[in-house]
Amino acid sequence: MFLLHSPVMTFESLLVETHEAVVRVTLNRPKVLNALNRHLLAELDAVIDAIAADSAIRAVILTGAGEKAFAAGADIAELARLGAAEGQQLALEGQRILARLETLGVPVIAAVNGFALGGGCELAMACTLRIAAETARFGQPEVKLGLIPGYGGTQRLPRLIGHGAALRLVLTGEIISATEALRIGLVDEVVPAADLLARVETVAATIAANAPFAVRQAIASLYGGADLPLDRALAHEAALFGLCCATEDKHEGTDAFLAKRAPQWKGR
Repeated sequence: MFLLHSPVMTFESLLVETHEAVVRVTLNRPKVLNALNRHLLAELDAVIDAIAADSAIRAVILTGAGEKAFAAGADIAELARLGAAEGQQLALEGQRILARLETLGVPVIAAVNGFALGGGCELAMACTLRIAAETARFGQPEVKLGLIPGYGGTQRLPRLIGHGAALRLVLTGEIISATEALRIGLVDEVVPAADLLARVETVAATIAANAPFAVRQAIASLYGGADLPLDRALAHEAALFGLCCATEDKHEGTDAFLAKRAPQWKGR
């Protein structure tokens, strides 16, 4: 286990930097367009462990090294050697790690700086928010390799953009622009490439300034209720609202508002 409060922690495939309550995780394989091999995924799993254990972390930024790619898919050399059992195991492991990222509780913002294809697009979809450079490109081109998305793409994509648009992307393998990704709801914002990290850092800092327990419960409510019938989803929301009402942060937030001062969050 490493210490997230160290200013910079370098791995073989990731670069992890901290600034106050925000962690930036950079996929660091630029020579292969940050392809997601087993080793990178294992390191990402370890980083998720550390973030989950550190109550001081309020937001995470995930991006790719270099100017060309966020992550241009899985490692094709690894995929070429897989049989049925090994392929299923790889998909299950990738799904497990991306599900951990999605349910981390701490908001994860994807700063998509270039190609986000295949597993890279799936990784971005597992993030809480997606902000893209104008030069970013998105797609699920697995059918061109005789495969289908295996890290959750066939499930998260229709939940984000609808079944029709998801079927078009998955069945054609088409690569789309950041502008088109914004139009169909795959990303939340598009900015000039030179402004990407500054914009993502601003959003991360804005979230980090809010009550951390409330942010966590808001994420839990949005994700937890998404596939429930409306009555059960509303009950889920009410239960989490009740939890927030019993926290020190709720009392601090309401007191600070009435006193016209900045709140001092405890995270509990």
